[in-house]
Amino acid sequence: MPAIFVVVPLAPLFAFIWAKMGDRQPSSPAKFALGLLFAGIAFGVITFAASLTGAGRVSPWWLVVVYFIQTMGEMCLSPVGLSTISKLAPVRMVGLMMGVWFLSISIGSYIAGRTSALFEKGTPDILTRAFGIFAGITLAAALLLAVLTPLIKRMTPQADAS
Repeated sequence: MPAIFVVVPLAPLFAFIWAKMGDRQPSSPAKFALGLLFAGIAFGVITFAASLTGAGRVSPWWLVVVYFIQTMGEMCLSPVGLSTISKLAPVRMVGLMMGVWFLSISIGSYIAGRTSALFEKGTPDILTRAFGIFAGITLAAALLLAVLTPLIKRMTPQADAS
């Protein structure tokens, strides 16, 4: 599904929502937790869709739904991460730290690629189990980050300053 159909419409929508909320918008760590929550939900949806493969073909609309939910999570994560880096990094190191941000994304992509070993046989049971594990880990990370958000906010008060 081309990004233009999901990312392009959602980016200004999320920007509008955050701007409209003003001082009432969630903190940066809370937005990260929301992003992880959306990703976990998307993995949950694809887990359910994978469980249906034993009965035959599954509609490609499941992927459209997953992509939409993941993109909502991305809108909570990526721009917020870059903004937080530019606020927290020392001025002389902002470029380097943004590079580290993108390096972390590439490392995550590498790890995701390595997990393809879980799909070696490609049976419905393996797909369901793998996506279920991904959903569980992502939702647990979202919960952990949500619990740690007040501590993170106290440690980095300048991150949410305009």
